[in-house]
Amino acid sequence: MKPVTARAFVVAGHEEDRHRPVRELAQAVPAGAEFVQGSVTDHKLVNDLFADKKFDHVYHCAAYAAEGLSHFIKRFNYTNNVLGSINVLNAAVRAETVERFVFASSIAVYGPAQTPMSEDVVPEPEDPYGIAKYAVELDLAAAQRMFGLDYTIFRPHNVYGELQNSADPYRNVIGIFMNQIMSGRPMTVFGDGLQTRAFTHIDDVAPAIARSIDVPEAANEVFNVGADTPYTVLDLARAVARAFDATEPEIEFLPARKEVVHAFSDHAKLHRVFGDEPTVPLDEGLRRMAEWARETGVREPIRFESVEVLRNLPPSWAEGLTQTV
Repeated sequence: MKPVTARAFVVAGHEEDRHRPVRELAQAVPAGAEFVQGSVTDHKLVNDLFADKKFDHVYHCAAYAAEGLSHFIKRFNYTNNVLGSINVLNAAVRAETVERFVFASSIAVYGPAQTPMSEDVVPEPEDPYGIAKYAVELDLAAAQRMFGLDYTIFRPHNVYGELQNSADPYRNVIGIFMNQIMSGRPMTVFGDGLQTRAFTHIDDVAPAIARSIDVPEAANEVFNVGADTPYTVLDLARAVARAFDATEPEIEFLPARKEVVHAFSDHAKLHRVFGDEPTVPLDEGLRRMAEWARETGVREPIRFESVEVLRNLPPSWAEGLTQTV
């Protein structure tokens, strides 16, 4: 990998991160990198950074990734995940210094596609979050044709690990489970818990994304990235309990919510281009995250206060909320 000057443009584009201490956000930034706290929706900030720093590569990972909640926060979702992304893309095109635009999309773009989901499936996203991600994917392809800006798109799924925002009660089920078990509450499961996901430790995702700029074959391509082995949510609950030395989890079943029941992807294309890398087994990844969670302590869930539609919102999410206009 060629040497580069380390710069980090770290953004907090959603309400929960505005409640997180700057020191906590900065923990994810390596030594020698510059930390800037802001939002991709602030086009002036984005434009000023590109003008000042002369970036030659862009890693755009900013989003509010709450698939289920996105039905009820459409304006917020599209403002953050589409318009914010376009602010970054516009700045990258205008800069004329950017060699590769790396975008973190999601397997939410596939919708209820047959599993394992592969990159040759035509996306049919079912929720506004997936729609937003797919819209940006399409725009990146259009920008490449119009302006010659090369891109690499990754579609990760169910990523977890240390430093995750475990105060978010709407997403990142592992963080939710850990927060609940540490506070002596039952783990809440929507429906029967037989939904399947392949839970992916961050160490299975970040390295491929980081080195993609030095992989010529990755230019203008889309890759699934993440763990291969699916588990039911009930299996996950048992595994989280084991990580906290509990024999059996205490589970509270909530009414089912509308979601894709089975979602995990095929990674043959990633392995073909990037090679085979060792992956973190679920029990090992949960053990690591549990150690971090114990050190961090229980975090009080931070409720999303800007819900735009209350109709059909799961009761456990709707309690105490008022609708915004």
